[in-house]
Amino acid sequence: MLNDFIFHNPTKIYFGRTALSHLKEALAEFGPRVLLVYGKGAIKRIGLYSAVMKELAAAGKQVTELAGVSPNPRYSEVLSGAALVRENEIDLILAVGGGSVIDCAKAISVSAYCEGDAWQKYWVDFRPLENRVVAVASILTMAGTASEMNSGSVITNEAAGIKEGRVFPPEVCPRFSILNPEYTYTVPKYQMASGIFDILSHLMEQYFSGEDDNTSDYLLEGLMESLIRSARVALREPTDYEARSNIMWCATMALNYITGVSKTQDWEVHGIEHQLGAYTDCAHGAGLAAISIPYYRHIYKDGLHRFIRFATRIFGVCPEGKTGEEIALEGIDRLRDFVSELSLPLSIRALGATEKMLPRIAETVELGGGYRFLSREEILKILQDAYRAE
Repeated sequence: MLNDFIFHNPTKIYFGRTALSHLKEALAEFGPRVLLVYGKGAIKRIGLYSAVMKELAAAGKQVTELAGVSPNPRYSEVLSGAALVRENEIDLILAVGGGSVIDCAKAISVSAYCEGDAWQKYWVDFRPLENRVVAVASILTMAGTASEMNSGSVITNEAAGIKEGRVFPPEVCPRFSILNPEYTYTVPKYQMASGIFDILSHLMEQYFSGEDDNTSDYLLEGLMESLIRSARVALREPTDYEARSNIMWCATMALNYITGVSKTQDWEVHGIEHQLGAYTDCAHGAGLAAISIPYYRHIYKDGLHRFIRFATRIFGVCPEGKTGEEIALEGIDRLRDFVSELSLPLSIRALGATEKMLPRIAETVELGGGYRFLSREEILKILQDAYRAE
C-alpha cells in the first residue's frame, strides 16, 4: 500500500540533442552574474565550454569561473566557490559536468552566506537550512548521480577524513538542468560503468526496503530492467543514442525522489561506500559495486521475499525446484555477474583499500539499514568480505 507522502521537485528539465539551445531562455530569469563551475577540463575537450560561454555571452551574463572541481568534491573547493559567490555577488551558479560538479555547486549555494562553519552546521549536525541560498542550474555530462534533479550534495572533508551526503530542502534543487545524452559519449568506459552501477544502486537502495507492492516498486523494477538492457548496448556501442538517452533518463528518475515515494528506503551501501571513498578516493559507483554483493549476502534473509522478487523479475532466475534462499542467492550472483559485465572490480582491495583502513572506515559509517539495523561489527565484516572478494 502507499503511505501518506508529499512530493515536490522544482527542477525544469531540457532533454535531448537540442537541449542547449534553451540555455539563453532559461537564463533570462536570473541576474547578470554567473559562477561557472566545472571539473578538470573535459568540457573544453568536447567543445562544450565554448558553446556554453557563447550562450552566456549572448544572454549578457558576466562570468566568474571555478575550475578543477575534484571527482569527489572537497570542502576546500566548496569554500573557494563560496568566497567567489560573495566577492562577485553571484546570481546563479551554473554547474557544467557530472554529479560531483553539481554537488559542489549546491554545497557552494548553501555555504556562501552561512554564518559559521557550513560543514559542521549542515553535513555534521544536519541543522535546518537557515541562510540565503544562491540559485543553481546544471548542464550534465555524465549520467549517474541524479544530482541534476535533486537537492542532495555529497562532499568530502579532507581534513576530517569524512565523506558525507546531505539532502537539502527543494529550493537547493537546480532551477533547470540541460540533459543532452551526446555529451556523455566521450566519458571513459570505466566512468560510464561506474555511473551505471551508481544508478542501479540508487534503485536498489529504494527497492530493498519495507513496504511492498506499491506503485514505486513497479517503477523501480521497470527502471532497473531498462537500465540493464541499455547498459549492455552502451558497453558494445558507446555512441548508441537510444541506449545513452535511456541511461541518462534512468539516472535522473532513479533519484529525483519520485521512485522513493512511500518507501522507507535503505542507503546503507551508500553510507559504507562514502567512507570507503573518503579513504581511497575511488569512483563512487565502483565502490558501490564492490560493497553491494557482500552487503546483500549479509542481509538477504531479512528481506527474503523481496530478494526472491528481484531475482525472478530483474534477472530472470527460474524458481522451479529451488528454495527461497536459493532463488535469492542466485539473484545476487546474477548481480555479481552484471558487475563483471561492467568490468568493475568486485574487491575494495582493487580500489585502494588496505586491511588497516577497514576498522577506521567501519568506525565512521553512520549506522542504519533497511531490513536490519547493522552493528559496527557487521559493517566491519561486510568490509572484510568486500576486501577478500575475487
